[in-house]
Amino acid sequence: MLRILRAAEYRSMPWKNGGGLTTEIAVSPADAGLDDFDWRVSMARVDGGGPFSGFAGVDRTLAVLEGEGVVLDIAGRPAATVTRSSAPLSFPADVPTQAALIAGPITDLNVMTRRGRMTHAVERVVISAPTDIRSAADATLILCLDGEIAVAGAAPVRIGPRDTLLLGPDVVKLRLEPARTASLFVIRIDRVAAND
Repeated sequence: MLRILRAAEYRSMPWKNGGGLTTEIAVSPADAGLDDFDWRVSMARVDGGGPFSGFAGVDRTLAVLEGEGVVLDIAGRPAATVTRSSAPLSFPADVPTQAALIAGPITDLNVMTRRGRMTHAVERVVISAPTDIRSAADATLILCLDGEIAVAGAAPVRIGPRDTLLLGPDVVKLRLEPARTASLFVIRIDRVAAND
């Protein structure tokens, strides 16, 4: 399975704490709300500092897409700075977390999975030549941050800035051909194996 999720079709909604707007890229199950998803991938514009929404029993990874960055004060941890060039930061979504912007608004990427049910990994990839992306996950999302990429195959498809490819477990490898240098986020989501 390979689906193309176009940026123009993403769904916008208020944050759980009402402090801003989030743009939902994909959620599973497809009709899930903020309290019953297995996994959720979204982008949010953050105009000011303040508390993060709490999500009980959820693990979260945050990456900065636009802007200078953010300093996160996560309960029980030293303050962490996340910028466009730093690695995505993973932390529990159910501990008190405060955000302070470094210099003006940011747009961030949020990946959340229900703890004990799903796990996830987020990787930033920059490609300037044809590149194979290996999936080997229950679901893999490839968000094109900038540039344009073509997916090689019998019926080539192109995606542009903020579009996303959603791959099912049957797609093990995908060849991406950038029109020019492109920045991608590769998100791999797996179901936690049930204990016997």
